[in-house]
Amino acid sequence: MSEAVAFTEIADQAAYAAAVQTAVAAAAAYYGDGDSPLDDDAFDRLVRGIAAYEAEHPEQVLPDSPTGKVAGGAVVGDVPHTVPMLSLDNVFGPEGLTAWAAGLERRIGRLVERWSVEPKLDGLAISARYRDGRLVQLVTRGDGAAGEDVSAQGIGIIVGLPERLAEPVTVELRGEVLMTYAQFEAATAARTATGASAFANPRSAAAGSLRTKERPYQVEMTFFGYGALPLPDGAGFGDGTEAGLAERLRRLPHSQIMDLIAGLGVHTTARTPVAGVTCTTVEQVQQRVEEIAALRGELEFGIDGIVVKADAAEDQAEAGFSSRAPRWAVAYKLPAVEKITKLVAVEWNVGRTGIIAPRAVLEPVEVDGSVITYATLHNAADIARRDLMVGDHVTVYKAGDVIPRVEAPVAGLRTGAEQPIVAPRACPRCAGEIDTSQERWRCARGRACHAVASIRYAVGRDQLDIEGLGEKIIDQLVGNGLITDFADLFTLTRDQILTLERMGEVSTDNLLAAIEAAKAKPLNKVFCALGVRGTGRSMSRRIARHFATMDAIRAADDEALQQVEGVGPERARILVAEIAELAPLIDKLVAAGVTMTEPGATGPTAAAAEDGEDAGRELPLAGRSVVVTGSMTGPLAELSRTQMNELVERAGGKASSSVSARTALLVAGTKAGSKKDKAEKLGVPIIDPEEFAKLVADYL
Repeated sequence: MSEAVAFTEIADQAAYAAAVQTAVAAAAAYYGDGDSPLDDDAFDRLVRGIAAYEAEHPEQVLPDSPTGKVAGGAVVGDVPHTVPMLSLDNVFGPEGLTAWAAGLERRIGRLVERWSVEPKLDGLAISARYRDGRLVQLVTRGDGAAGEDVSAQGIGIIVGLPERLAEPVTVELRGEVLMTYAQFEAATAARTATGASAFANPRSAAAGSLRTKERPYQVEMTFFGYGALPLPDGAGFGDGTEAGLAERLRRLPHSQIMDLIAGLGVHTTARTPVAGVTCTTVEQVQQRVEEIAALRGELEFGIDGIVVKADAAEDQAEAGFSSRAPRWAVAYKLPAVEKITKLVAVEWNVGRTGIIAPRAVLEPVEVDGSVITYATLHNAADIARRDLMVGDHVTVYKAGDVIPRVEAPVAGLRTGAEQPIVAPRACPRCAGEIDTSQERWRCARGRACHAVASIRYAVGRDQLDIEGLGEKIIDQLVGNGLITDFADLFTLTRDQILTLERMGEVSTDNLLAAIEAAKAKPLNKVFCALGVRGTGRSMSRRIARHFATMDAIRAADDEALQQVEGVGPERARILVAEIAELAPLIDKLVAAGVTMTEPGATGPTAAAAEDGEDAGRELPLAGRSVVVTGSMTGPLAELSRTQMNELVERAGGKASSSVSARTALLVAGTKAGSKKDKAEKLGVPIIDPEEFAKLVADYL
């Protein structure tokens, strides 16, 4: 994580005045309906630039400057807060964290007893007031001193914020209202169905929906609590034999207050992979920061940093507050995963299964450490729903290793010069008919439209692994009319291959031998080679293990396919249709003598019979998520990573590539590296290859 803190340079007083005006307007939009013309990173850089200019020219500071003010000074409210809802100061890397922690300890005159570390959720700060355990009022942060009452819009639709607590207490809970990615997609679909424009991102969707008094569609949001304080005339717990609630909240450390909140039946991050923890050293804090940052791309909701706090109430009380932020807490900011850039054009590409996929061409923009030039647009219906136009300024989102996607246009930046996105009337590759019966358009010729891509995929290392069959040879085979699909490879003759450029007798014989060897590949490899939509290596292995034979797969209906882990109703429907469509190709593979069975698998009927005979037997890794890392040794030394994943799944486990709190076991070979370190920090059990080989000996 870089310590470099970028800011917008401001040259003179006129530029400063314009920057203040821009920042205040953006803050009003951001904290209002959430649809700001500046992304978070651009806004932060602008405000830091304003602060730098003001430090050099204190006599020119404008009264409406956003620096030092909660919500940039752009938002007001009419409901006073019992205690101000302040912002947080920021740090941007290990050095900044260390300097801030040292400054806090100098202020209180001793070492901080414990540090609390938890994710900084990317949502809308809310105060939820309960009387006698009943939710009576929701108030936004506003300007920190007073906020807006959004009770009518929020009560009853926010997951994790119960209308009644588990105890009849009078208390104010503070936290963040946000939309998970699934809730955001549902809200966007509901909103665009009414003819309104798409939400720009999950945060704007939550903010806008919570503040809109009348909307003709339903949305759902999620609350995560991060604090609690007493309300006037607050009651205690139980029969009064315990200390009053107000006294408890004054003396409890933050970590125990979070336990108290969870005990009342309110959502906290405790049940997420990024649960809050306490640390005794700044080094441990930094380790946890890095762990949370690494999990960012796997979360169901957005985070834009990590909050570090002094945990003990006494430390917090002695540190106190500045005018805009507590001195005992700081936000460790992460690189932005969302930016605003310009949509330059849209390309329509045809994939190996004939799917016609639009791709956004963008003005290059750096997001989360990488320069983004292209982003997914999914399909024509998605473009229409989001009301996208060429020339639009658009919000681009990227988290972890997720492919960047365009969320929505920034409607306020439209100039009138934008142009509609024109969808193709014929297949962009072969000029043939387009099947528009589903949202994802497809060339009517299907896989035949892009046969080269389908064949290249089928012979890849994780599928049939036909060595010596490179792209140039495939191009020649298809171009010369020798093959139309990968099943035709098994009927090629020596004389046909010798007609290709750069194919001598030795290379031809080697290629024929590799093709012959591919006939013996197990069913999961053959099924994967088919390139069925909605499947990949893992899903192909699960399907092959479940059904055992290609005949059983072809005979399976929607209900039977849903018995496979990870196959829901929609995917099952697609699988049935795809497998039926591939019938001629499968028949050709059968006629060529390609293996259509999965070694060691018994199929659902036989498995049911075996269960009846030996109901007490369970697969050694049943239901467990297993990660393999490093070089394998002993009995597993010759296995590739793909083969190790297959072994995990044969033994009933689920092969995963990343370590998280959900990981049940890590198999660590030599040079295991960072995954082993992460597993140790998370308390994930670790075994070496030799131990693992014993555990799954029956499935080797």
